[in-house]
Amino acid sequence: MEDNSLRSRVFQSIRDDILKGKYSEKEELREATLGKELGVSRTPVREALRQLELEGLVEIVPNKGAYVTGISQKDVHDIYMIRSMLEGLCARWAAEHITPEQLEALEEVILLAEYHVEKGHSAQMTELDGKFHQILYDACESRILEHVLSDFHKYVQLTRRKSVRTEDRARKSIEEHREMLEAIRAKDVERAERLANVHIMHVMENLHMEQD
Repeated sequence: MEDNSLRSRVFQSIRDDILKGKYSEKEELREATLGKELGVSRTPVREALRQLELEGLVEIVPNKGAYVTGISQKDVHDIYMIRSMLEGLCARWAAEHITPEQLEALEEVILLAEYHVEKGHSAQMTELDGKFHQILYDACESRILEHVLSDFHKYVQLTRRKSVRTEDRARKSIEEHREMLEAIRAKDVERAERLANVHIMHVMENLHMEQD
């Protein structure tokens, strides 16, 4: 059990660093260096790199080493398309199961977001955007759906920061969150699902506009 825990910790640590942009695309990940940084032997690092290769985040070249592949634009597009449908399902289920405390927490997040957008605090905006969706993940009462959506959030961390970078998009995002909250509060499952679906599509469209 301890070995499994160690392997999992090493895997999650390297994976998170890749997704946070610590390493650039095609950068080599050296087993000895990673082992020293994490305070472990090369064996769990090697196993983690193999697992990361299965996820498509790392490419292992025989007799050369392991290199970061990163996430392509097509990967991001696919993730947002899938996430759009799943966020809709999440909002539908949240409308059915949400508690008064969770509704209050969503309201607080929106109020804080409105404050920070006026101040131009982009870092806080990104954090609050993630917090809003995490509350919905908790409220949907599906451990499986929460896990999948939380994973998608990690995969698009860097692009998601860009998506709330402009003030206009930040304000629009807050408006969309407000509409979602009102639909969920009213237990209007159809509207909640539709609004959540459209919200994620708008985020994706905004990313494409910034990259053009």
